[in-house]
Amino acid sequence: MQVALVTGASRGVGRGVATSLHEAGFKVFATGRNIGAAHLHDAIVRIACDHLQDEQTASVFAQIARETGRLDVLVNSAWGGYERMVENGAFTWQLPFWEQPAHRWTSMMDAGVRAAFITSSQAVKMMLPARKGLIVNISYWAARKHVGNVMYGVAKAATDKMTADMAYELRPHGIAVLSLYPGLVRTEAVMEAAKGGWLDVSNSESPEFVGRVIAALAHETTVLERTGRVFVAATVASEYRIKDIDGKQPIPLTLENA
Repeated sequence: MQVALVTGASRGVGRGVATSLHEAGFKVFATGRNIGAAHLHDAIVRIACDHLQDEQTASVFAQIARETGRLDVLVNSAWGGYERMVENGAFTWQLPFWEQPAHRWTSMMDAGVRAAFITSSQAVKMMLPARKGLIVNISYWAARKHVGNVMYGVAKAATDKMTADMAYELRPHGIAVLSLYPGLVRTEAVMEAAKGGWLDVSNSESPEFVGRVIAALAHETTVLERTGRVFVAATVASEYRIKDIDGKQPIPLTLENA
C-alpha cells in the first residue's frame, strides 16, 4: 500500500484528492487548519496543521514516520488564495494589483508556495532511502498568462519554476516532481462565486477528479519521465480514460481558453 500526504485537505482540491487517493487504495494522511471538520473517510488520517508554522509541518512528518516509516506521494495543495474572493458583497479577486487586499499575498505566496517548498523538503528526506517517490504541486495556467490578478500569476509561476528546479536536483535520486493544472474546480469558494454569476462552471471538474489523475500518475512505472514538467489534469485523464465522479470527461483547458 502506497502512503500519501495531501496538504490543504480541509476542503476544495485537497479534500477531493485525499478522498480519491483513499478510494484508490492509498494510506492517506491529510492536513489542514480545519481538517477535523472536513468531510473525509474515517480511514484518512487527519492531522491539524497550519503550514505557515514550520514546526507544525515538521510534526506532521514525525507522525507519518512513526506510523508508517515511509512516504510515497506528496500532494502540495495547501493554498489560501481563493479565500475571501467576495468581500462585503464585492468580487475583489479580479481587482487590479494596486487595489488588491494585502492578505491575498500571504495566502498565495506564504500559505501556498512557501508551504509547498517546506513540505517538499521534509517529504524528500523520507523518500530518499527508497530512491523513489512523487511530488505533485497543484498549479494553474496563471503561470503563463494573466488570469484574475497579478499575485495569482506570480504564485503559480513560482510554483512551476520550483517544480522544474526541484526535479533537476531530485531526478538522480529517482524522485519525480511535476506541476498539475486542474481546470475550473467546483470548490466551495468557486461555487460561491458562481452563485453571483461571476463564473461559468459548465466545463468544471469535481475536486475528486484531480485525485483520480494523481492516483494514476502515482502508479506509473515511468513517472520519472514526466519529472520537472507541467501537465493538465484533464489531458492526463484522457490518456487514462479517467472520468469525473459524474461520469463526464472534462475538456482540457488550453492557454487560449483558460
